[in-house]
Amino acid sequence: MSEGSENESSNGVDEGVDSEMDRVGSKVLFENERVRIWEFKLEPGETGNLHRHALDYVLVQIEGDRMAVVPDASSQGEYAEYMEADVVPGQHFWIEKGGVERARNVGAKAYHEILVELKD
Repeated sequence: MSEGSENESSNGVDEGVDSEMDRVGSKVLFENERVRIWEFKLEPGETGNLHRHALDYVLVQIEGDRMAVVPDASSQGEYAEYMEADVVPGQHFWIEKGGVERARNVGAKAYHEILVELKD
């Protein structure tokens, strides 16, 4: 089993992430040739950066109470309309690539998730 590294370069942009649109999380926790694992956190009322999901991924909710997906007009993912949903810690989702969106914490608690992008 390989140990992970945070893979953060000196310019503050994670290695292997080409642009802000590719930053689907707050911080890369681990990356190799097959996966990229992100940690994602938002405070109540905070909206994340506009980003593109270029890879299929698995999302695991850790904590929080209510989140929203705010899709961009160019989104080709399954979530093409604004949507709010309750957060259930431990709940996981398989999501196919194509989404262009922002995440918004519409709850009263801080939100935390782990997102695993699949490269192959």
